[in-house]
Amino acid sequence: MTFIGVNYDIVDAKDAKVSVMDHGFLYGMGLFETFRTYNGVPFLLDKHLKRLSEDCRYLGIPYEIDLESTAAWIATVMKANSLEEAYIRYTVSAGEDVLGLPTEDYNCPNHFLIVKELPKMPSELYRDGKGLQRLHTRRNTPEGPIRFKSLHYMNNILAKRELMTYPATIRYSSEGIMLNGQGFVAEGVVSNLFFVRQGSLYTPHLDTGILPGITREIVMELSLDIGLRCEEGWYTWDDLTNAEEIWMTSSIQELVPVTTLLLEDGSHIVIGNGTAGPTTTRLLQLYREKAGSV
Repeated sequence: MTFIGVNYDIVDAKDAKVSVMDHGFLYGMGLFETFRTYNGVPFLLDKHLKRLSEDCRYLGIPYEIDLESTAAWIATVMKANSLEEAYIRYTVSAGEDVLGLPTEDYNCPNHFLIVKELPKMPSELYRDGKGLQRLHTRRNTPEGPIRFKSLHYMNNILAKRELMTYPATIRYSSEGIMLNGQGFVAEGVVSNLFFVRQGSLYTPHLDTGILPGITREIVMELSLDIGLRCEEGWYTWDDLTNAEEIWMTSSIQELVPVTTLLLEDGSHIVIGNGTAGPTTTRLLQLYREKAGSV
């Protein structure tokens, strides 16, 4: 990327800097959203900004939604980087403050907008799926009453590093799945999880410590359109091994089928017939129709 958005302006990437006294740097007091465009338009921007606003309020970071101005800023930063479609990360940090743990709300947050080219997803990924590697790294407990998409990302980084130690990761293009401290299935390194068993749809409950993903929310809504109510609960690895379909969701990769479960000892279990199942395929189609990409 050549240019980065800073506080609703645009600067050369080499000039985009943050103070060492920014509490986003010092204490992880900040939040971010990642999303993508379809036909040049940020998808579900209103939902992403709503989550950002609600979580900023909890952290005492002033932030008011301005959908029109934010969309215009995104378009300007994309144009400066010669991008027609983009992967977008919007970060709000607490801003500069005194050294120490504050008891009052913040006053001067910093806003950063980073855009880059969308990763190219091979079409066969959505047919053949990927592997899901069970990790030793446990999902840590949320910082507050729910999981925020915060700058506290060490847990995810450690999980990703563990994932890359397994020889099968490259072969199966695997995502890692973390269990929570009680041993229940939580979420992927960068994704939420769904599975189908005996014709019913399931996803881990927010109380397992997962992020309330925007794509997760949309998939749950779309499942109702096909007469399939999604049950949120506490599930084990064994529940996944008995599933007929599994998929992961994220704003960038949409719905990606999981066709192989991988254990730490290198053994594996094939899900269904080893390709995307009918529910996965139908919901992916509906998701893309909603996004305007088909």
